[in-house]
Amino acid sequence: MSTPTAQVERWGLHEIQLDGPSEGNPFTDVELGATFCFRNREVAVAGFYDGDGRYRIRFSPDQEGRWSYRTWSSAPELDGVRGELAVGPPGEGNHGPVHVWDGSLFRYADGTRHESFGTTCYHWTHRGDEELEEQTLQTLAGSPFNKVRMCLLPTASMQPPRLAFVGDTPGELDKTRFDPEFFAHLERRVLDLQRLGIEADLILFHPYDKGHWGVDDMTPEEDRFYLRYVVARLAAFRNVWWSMSNEFDFNKAKTMADWDALLQHLQRIDPYRRLASIHNGTAMYVYASIYDFDKPWTTHQSIQHWDARLTSTWRQAHPRPVVVDEIGYEGDIERRWGNLSGRDLTRRFWYTMAGGGFMGHGECFVDTKPQWVSSGGRLVGESPARIAFLRSIIAEGPADWIAARDDGYRLDYFGERRFAYHDLELGDDPHEVDVIDTWEMTVTPLEGTFRGRCRIPLPDRSDLAVRVRRVS
Repeated sequence: MSTPTAQVERWGLHEIQLDGPSEGNPFTDVELGATFCFRNREVAVAGFYDGDGRYRIRFSPDQEGRWSYRTWSSAPELDGVRGELAVGPPGEGNHGPVHVWDGSLFRYADGTRHESFGTTCYHWTHRGDEELEEQTLQTLAGSPFNKVRMCLLPTASMQPPRLAFVGDTPGELDKTRFDPEFFAHLERRVLDLQRLGIEADLILFHPYDKGHWGVDDMTPEEDRFYLRYVVARLAAFRNVWWSMSNEFDFNKAKTMADWDALLQHLQRIDPYRRLASIHNGTAMYVYASIYDFDKPWTTHQSIQHWDARLTSTWRQAHPRPVVVDEIGYEGDIERRWGNLSGRDLTRRFWYTMAGGGFMGHGECFVDTKPQWVSSGGRLVGESPARIAFLRSIIAEGPADWIAARDDGYRLDYFGERRFAYHDLELGDDPHEVDVIDTWEMTVTPLEGTFRGRCRIPLPDRSDLAVRVRRVS
């Protein structure tokens, strides 16, 4: 059986829908996939059951031209379906997926720069509140954030209308069946983020269920079954990143060997090798058990830590991007991770970027219901505007603003310190110097040009940075 040639844009999404058996448990009983061919290259993609006798295979082509495919399945009516794709150029705003570039930075697949400015809305898609979700998207559209960390599984305190697995009774979920409506809703929101140019950093596991629903202590077989289904449904979305776990070390049901095995399994089954990492916890902001990012099955460092000034150390230790996904949140709750001032969080963003890394934001105020960090909604803090200002400063500089220190550009940040002057050694070429007030969001060019050993006068206040650019 063959199907008409489909028109698809590069890095877009092509979906094959087939009708097949619905008796028994199709999630476990039916194997399905397709092999996509471009010239002498083959890409194997797994399919999935979507309920009511519907099966789907999703594919994202990374080359323009003519592709062909053939399905394979344990169900005869799904096996041997053939078709072709005519893949054209990407549409407006489609830069492809984000990849690691030059060791410690990111770029989109078409070469466009990508600096990660993240935020956290753990369960914004889980409340079943369409109005709140639309408000979250409107807020994100006007924010500086281009990545959202979000969970797939519930916590012990949640009573969501739908779960990834079938069932609504704690401890009695059917982990051999998935809820297609839960995933269809999640996918719609991932596509909403994609239209806004925002990456969806999907947190696959976490330690916050504490045995309530039974999703933080699944067996290795259940873990892999869950991962296979999630990857089959979501990997073809070009804005998906994988976070294997939030605060992985707080989950006492799994060992380090378990996490290693799951990350390796994820790499094996993801045909696109989307960005993948794992996020650590901290013990009372005294000890952090950061994952060993020398292991080849992670693409970037996802770190929770309280000291952004260690960014350059992490960057030098492992040849991959540093993303400090959690450093504390702006807010006023009693938990120490949730009561940073806007100025403090802004400083931590600047320290991270000045060290060559990327950082994530969060917000949790007592009088704001629901709180952004858990459910989205609206932002009320002082840091987002300053983070947007920082993003504009980084965008005006070279793609690798750290390596450029030896090539006529530097960005020096002083944080809470107050200095009367800043000494520089600039060489023989003339340079322009700007004094940046990172809190008031102003850029003051100094008169004339500077070269050689020079002393830059500074205003008598904190939260300053100095930007140096060689005159062309």
